[in-house]
Amino acid sequence: MESLSSLHSLRNPELREQYQRAGFGGRVGWGERPALLVIDMARNWTDPGEQMGSDLAAVLRSIVDLLAAARARTIPIFFTTIAFDPALKELGNVVRRKVPQGERLIRGHERVQLVPELDRREDEPLIEKPRGSAFFGTNLLSMLIDEKVDTTIVTGCSTSGCIRATCTDAHDRNFHVIVPAEAVGDRSRTAHEANLFDVHARYGDVLPLREVLEQLANLRGTNEEQEAAGRLSHT
Repeated sequence: MESLSSLHSLRNPELREQYQRAGFGGRVGWGERPALLVIDMARNWTDPGEQMGSDLAAVLRSIVDLLAAARARTIPIFFTTIAFDPALKELGNVVRRKVPQGERLIRGHERVQLVPELDRREDEPLIEKPRGSAFFGTNLLSMLIDEKVDTTIVTGCSTSGCIRATCTDAHDRNFHVIVPAEAVGDRSRTAHEANLFDVHARYGDVLPLREVLEQLANLRGTNEEQEAAGRLSHT
C-alpha cells in the first residue's frame, strides 16, 4: 500500500499531471531582485526537546548554505520568530485556545531566539511576527519594497504552517516565490510532503536546493555593482 506522502507528493507524477490538467502548477520563475526569508529557525521549533520542536538539523544545514550564498551576493536577508508580550495580549484569545503552546513564546525567552548557527548579522532584520505568515502584522512588505525585492526565497519551518502561510501572502502580493525543498521542514513528514505539493501547485516554485544555489551563484550581486561604481568614481 502506498504511503500518504507518496500519494500527495511532488513525487507522484499522476497527481502532478492531474493538477496540471486543472490549470495548476505553472512556473513563476525568478525575478530580478531576490531576498532570503528564514522563517522561525529558533529553539522552540528546532529543538526536539521542546514541545513544538522537531529535528531540523538537515534543514538548518541547507539554510546555512543559502545564507553563505546570499551574503556573498549581498542579497537582502530577513529572519522571523514568533514572540508575545508576557501578558499574552498580542496572542489573542481565539488563537490562544487553538494553539495553547503559544503561551510559551514569550518575548526575550531563549526558546524564541534564533539558533546560533544562523549567525545573523546586524543588517539582517529579525521580525517578531504574531501569526504564521511573515507578512501578517509586520513591516516585512515595506522593507521588501524598500529593497526593491521582487522574489522571495522562503526557508525554515514549518512547511504546513508558517512556510505555507508566508508563501501564500507573498504570492498574493505578486512576489515570485521560490522554495528550496531541502531548506524547509515540518514535524510531520506527510504534512511536509503535502504542503510542498500545494505550494508548488498554487503559490510558487519548489526547487532543489542545488538549483537555487546555482541561481544565486550566477546572480550579478550588488557587490559587483558597487565595485564597478567605485571604479567609475575614481576615474
